[in-house]
Amino acid sequence: MAAFLSAHASRLVLWSGYAALLVCLPLLFTQGSALSLLSQIGALMIFALSYNMLLGQGGMLSFGHAVYSGLGAFMAAHAMNQARAAGWDLPLPLVPLLAGFAGLGVGVVFGWLCTRKSGTAFAMISLGLVELVSACSLMLPQFFGGEGGISTNRVGAPWLGWSFGPQIEVYYLIAAWLFICTVAMYAFTHTPLGRIINAVRDNPERVAFLGYDPSHVRWLVLILSAFFAGISGGLGAINFEIVSAENVGALRSGAVLLATFIGGVAFFWGPMLGAVCGVLLAVVLPEYSKAWILYQGLFFIAIVLYAPGGLASLLLLAWRLSVRGLWRRLGWPLLGQFVSLLLLMCGLILAIEMLYQKNLDVTGVTQMRWFGVEFDSAAAAPWLLALGLGGAGLLGMRLLAAPFAARWAQIVPALKEDGHAH
Repeated sequence: MAAFLSAHASRLVLWSGYAALLVCLPLLFTQGSALSLLSQIGALMIFALSYNMLLGQGGMLSFGHAVYSGLGAFMAAHAMNQARAAGWDLPLPLVPLLAGFAGLGVGVVFGWLCTRKSGTAFAMISLGLVELVSACSLMLPQFFGGEGGISTNRVGAPWLGWSFGPQIEVYYLIAAWLFICTVAMYAFTHTPLGRIINAVRDNPERVAFLGYDPSHVRWLVLILSAFFAGISGGLGAINFEIVSAENVGALRSGAVLLATFIGGVAFFWGPMLGAVCGVLLAVVLPEYSKAWILYQGLFFIAIVLYAPGGLASLLLLAWRLSVRGLWRRLGWPLLGQFVSLLLLMCGLILAIEMLYQKNLDVTGVTQMRWFGVEFDSAAAAPWLLALGLGGAGLLGMRLLAAPFAARWAQIVPALKEDGHAH
């Protein structure tokens, strides 16, 4: 009984801290651009969590999840426009709910079609569906608005004194929906349906033997996932006040897949980390480099190869090493590996930036500034510097690999005592 109450109290503290963090973030990031960034992160968090209901909990690799989010966004934009044209006072906080039901409706139809199969067939059908909807976006300009999309205006009659014109009010609207959706999706993982979808992912034959229809279970979960994806789409429509064909395209489906996998599909909160990383890579990084897509791809490959559990698994491992005081036992080999990796990254990034400057800059200027230092991509010295940094990094990692492996082997038994060695 005491253990139950302790666990319940810990969970209550965590959720209270999460709510407090959402409330206090605008106090730390007061600029409008920062609030816009936080709003995008919030909407993407809901989207990524809904996607992980399929991938992480159900083992369904979907390439078409943007369909549910995008169509929800279009429905939200049309609802706001129609309400304004008719002179109705549509409560803006309820628009995401309307978008969620739109996503749910699409999920009922598309889910029935694609969940009849699993594995690769499911993935291919989802890819076909997103291409189908993407093609329809140009064939049905009355609904999708053609290439220009559908514009809307979120500012209407005040609701409880809020007009939702200022970005801070939009942020709190998204934060409120993020908290509600996070609680709901976490609660789902503890429901019988949430448990049985894990069993369907791991062993569908045994689930069928117990009397459950795996296809039916996958269908129900996809419908719920589409509902939350629709909510995220509605919040995106409110935030940007425009919805276009890009919202229902394969590119957006790929983006949520990358974000979810980078964060960690095996952890409930992993997709939330991935959403933060995804927005930073897609919104902030382009401000500093033209090669941001290349970096995004390299980062994803590095996560798949060296941290398949995602950022969440790395953070969890770091926390357990700290709790058990095992960092010191890794000692200088870990520090050396970190410095070597830093040198390798510096050399690689310098070479990529100079390559972009030399071959892709339309002005023909070969000079560039990197961390306050000017480099000439047409000269040999900067390339030799990049080669030297990268070579030193590779050599250091190679030489320190054996000592690091030996130190790591020493602490593995300690980690296994907790059952958390990877």
